[in-house]
Amino acid sequence: MRIVFAGTPDPAVPSLRRLIASPRHEVIAVLTRPDAVSGRGRKVHRSPVGQVADEHGIPVLTPRRPSEPEFVEQLTELAPDCCPVVAYGALLPSTVLDIPRHGWINLHFSLLPAWRGAAPVQAAIDAGDEITGASTFRIETGLDTGPVFGVVTERIAVADTSGTLLDRLAESGAHLLESTLDGVAAGTLQAIPQPADGISYAPKVNPEDGHIRWNQPALAISRRVRAVTPAPGAWTEICGARLKLGPVDMIEETLPARAIDIRKSGVYIGTATTAVRLTHVQPQGKRMMPALDWARGARLEPGATVE
Repeated sequence: MRIVFAGTPDPAVPSLRRLIASPRHEVIAVLTRPDAVSGRGRKVHRSPVGQVADEHGIPVLTPRRPSEPEFVEQLTELAPDCCPVVAYGALLPSTVLDIPRHGWINLHFSLLPAWRGAAPVQAAIDAGDEITGASTFRIETGLDTGPVFGVVTERIAVADTSGTLLDRLAESGAHLLESTLDGVAAGTLQAIPQPADGISYAPKVNPEDGHIRWNQPALAISRRVRAVTPAPGAWTEICGARLKLGPVDMIEETLPARAIDIRKSGVYIGTATTAVRLTHVQPQGKRMMPALDWARGARLEPGATVE
């Protein structure tokens, strides 16, 4: 099939590379979010998906909104058979949904109808799910409500962060997306409506969601830290200074909630249940470092607490 691939961040790259290499499909253009300013140098950067397209000489479309008449005209002229989508990052209006004859097929990183929305991987870890996966479905105007073509499952490991889990799902999901397009092209695959039961939502995660509340149980804290790692990142405040947190270890010992205990074996913080041990931390303006190295340099006053 002639396809226009829509995607923006790194997790979309394995799918794009796989479809570029496929002998059964031709990527005639890529749709991605506009170039953005990022990094310490505040330079303008192409999205990861746009960079891969450039490497292969594939035309890149970067409308500010996919409803723009100019983009609608471009897509109509391209006349794609299908438009696969992986984390594009913008809502698609009905004016473009109807252009490809096989529609728009989205790779979503959850087992739909669970965790519809922008942050399914983070939500699954935060909720303590043991199994998650990826789904391919036909996009409709509703939020991730379209009929499902296929799924792959993935076990969530105890030490998984949203970063490590998403890396695995991006690879297995790329296989799923390619096989879905193969089946659609061959006319052998039919989408099945999502069930009415088991619906849950995963809204976008913002920096404030990474602020750890130490009056919660240790297990909830551990899950939240892993859910927001690497982005937007978990953090706390100590003596008025923000400290970014890496994943924490749960221990059986108890400490008063929010209390900090610095020992030779590590840095411990009390929660509503048992204490946790910090593994790595990142003070503002510095790199991530072992928590004990930070504590030695921080010289906290006795009785210091986290905010």
